[in-house]
Amino acid sequence: MERELPACPVETTLLMISDKWKVLILRDLLNGTMRFSELRRSVGNVSQKVLTANLRQMERDGLVHREVYPEVPPRVEYSLTETGRTLQPIIEAMKDWGTQYKAEHAA
Repeated sequence: MERELPACPVETTLLMISDKWKVLILRDLLNGTMRFSELRRSVGNVSQKVLTANLRQMERDGLVHREVYPEVPPRVEYSLTETGRTLQPIIEAMKDWGTQYKAEHAA
């Protein structure tokens, strides 16, 4: 079931990446496909429940692809979709801004 999107394009973008964890998931998946445990370690201090919920929402929104391999134990890998990859300039702009801000305001 698709959710209704706001009329404002900026608000739509925020809806897709408004959570701190979603931005960090995007940042890490821009480097390529990752397994759940790798992603959890790279993202930082996120619980399994929160990471799973964010990945599921991002999958529903068409940003993340989840691939399950029929192995024992099951192997699950996450990657960005074409739509997810289009967020790269936004993530890079956030990185550049944060780097500049830290340089100018470092204590």
